[in-house]
Amino acid sequence: MDAAFTAEQHEIRRTLRELLARSAGPDAIPAAVRTAEGYDPVLWRRLAGDLGLPGLALAAEYGGAGCTVTELALACEETGRALLPTPLLATAALAAPLIAALGTPDQRAALLPRIADGTLTAALAVAGGSLATALGLTGDNLDGAWAGGGRAGGIQARGPGEDGDRRLYGEADRVLDGHSAGLLLVAAHAGGYPRSRTQLFLVPGDAAGLARTRLTSVDETRPLARVELRDTPAELLGADGTADAAAALAAAGRTAAAILAAEAVGTAASALERTVEYVKAREQFGRAVGSFQAVKHRLADLYVRVEAARSAAYHAARDPEAGPLALAQALEAARITTGEAVQLHGGIGFTWEHEAHRYLKRAAGDELLFGPVHRLRDHAARRAGLFGPAAASRPPVGIAYGAGV
Repeated sequence: MDAAFTAEQHEIRRTLRELLARSAGPDAIPAAVRTAEGYDPVLWRRLAGDLGLPGLALAAEYGGAGCTVTELALACEETGRALLPTPLLATAALAAPLIAALGTPDQRAALLPRIADGTLTAALAVAGGSLATALGLTGDNLDGAWAGGGRAGGIQARGPGEDGDRRLYGEADRVLDGHSAGLLLVAAHAGGYPRSRTQLFLVPGDAAGLARTRLTSVDETRPLARVELRDTPAELLGADGTADAAAALAAAGRTAAAILAAEAVGTAASALERTVEYVKAREQFGRAVGSFQAVKHRLADLYVRVEAARSAAYHAARDPEAGPLALAQALEAARITTGEAVQLHGGIGFTWEHEAHRYLKRAAGDELLFGPVHRLRDHAARRAGLFGPAAASRPPVGIAYGAGV
């Protein structure tokens, strides 16, 4: 694989790293996560307006930069290094490709330019807190069981009524950035139980009958919410409901996995770099801790693990079909590296407020939300037919971020 990046891609990485070094240091994280939005809205406007991060992978006709998933993955690698609280992942990696793939021309024209310029953030809400399964990462999402199966539970859609709107009823837990998003993409069952199938609906953040509660999460920089819908008006995403929402979710999931893998690599790499600097400065028995052979061996093993995950993430950014496996490797590298970082920081590393713990909580929270690792690998192996004939595949759904789908 040719892992070389273009000058433009290197410039995206350099510019973003410099900006985050100035504006998003460790001391800025506690203040950002305690805002009503869960992130720094001033910094978000700079990231969106000056650097155009939400529109990196959106087509130029919708105000985007017309770049590829690779550019967005590189940007997320840098936000992962800084543990930046931001709606970028929920908006640009999850919601935008679904709107681009399934939305009508009017829906894309109305929503994607606002996503590209950062004035609209979005979140994907699925029932049961089963985001990884809904995206086809840890299990088959075709039967709709993850969304309640059309029976009790889940989210149900009724209508359309006289006003043309559908009405949604139900609840979704662990919705990433769901408490502050200006737009919710809600997966709901429509058609009643005998003919039920999962479809996606657009719900404005200020819709009647919508209640959102921010939840306590392992990682404060990944705000989660409970979304309750009580006779909430919603608009069907797409023209007539014939679009294959499950296949679109699975395709978006593979792309999101590649992006998230790059972000997890950034988290692991930054934790390792900070640990190396610490053991070079911390002295014990009259010499630097990092000079002991056992510490060197541990750090060398971590370096190899992080670089292997980085190679997998870069490959997946170019070929999202490899996204789930790259995500498994990156999440595992992040978990092991951040755990070792706490250990190698000694007593201070076990202080809850220390930055080493923030990296550990990011790694743990991401695996809870998008993993676990062994299920990511198991499902990827089953899709590849390693345990028997591969599951019947469907025609791929275009996730071209607005490019004529």
